[in-house]
Amino acid sequence: MTLQSRLCALSSEARVLLTPVLQRVWANHGRSSIRVADKPQGHGGRSSNVSNLKGIRAYCTDQDLSIKKCVPCSSKDLRPMTEDAANILIQKVPGWNLVNEAGTWKLHRSWKVKTFVKGMEFLRLVADVAEAEGHHPDLHLVGWNNVKIDIWTHAVGGLTENDFILAAKINGLNLHNLLRATPASK
Repeated sequence: MTLQSRLCALSSEARVLLTPVLQRVWANHGRSSIRVADKPQGHGGRSSNVSNLKGIRAYCTDQDLSIKKCVPCSSKDLRPMTEDAANILIQKVPGWNLVNEAGTWKLHRSWKVKTFVKGMEFLRLVADVAEAEGHHPDLHLVGWNNVKIDIWTHAVGGLTENDFILAAKINGLNLHNLLRATPASK
């Protein structure tokens, strides 16, 4: 059992005792595999991946990213994750690539759509998910049928767990009727 899964399995009381330690360790080292962040105001519904710890929310990435919710990026302590942490999480979002642009790590993915109008519909579906998450990617329709998406947390100048959550949610969209058939999928 990994350290991460052991911490996620701890009782609420034990996590409360460890919270200050976790905040110092992971905030200082850009780790996001376990993140302790301020509890956002006005979020009544809680998903099963969130533990309330006396006003603090702890996130554990052992769970399916597509069922998680992006957290606000307003914390002054939020830092971009390390390349090592990104290399672990990229395995949970098939089809996405890690790209380093001028020292900033981003998630990138491309699709070929059937028509220009299908490309616009594709972007609208992604925009709806992004708006619901409060986390907005860079969307591109290049030419008439190439959709490209870059995801990164602008507020920190790099990747956070939110980026991987959004990528997983985009992967979960039913886009098959919009995409061009490839020789492998015919």
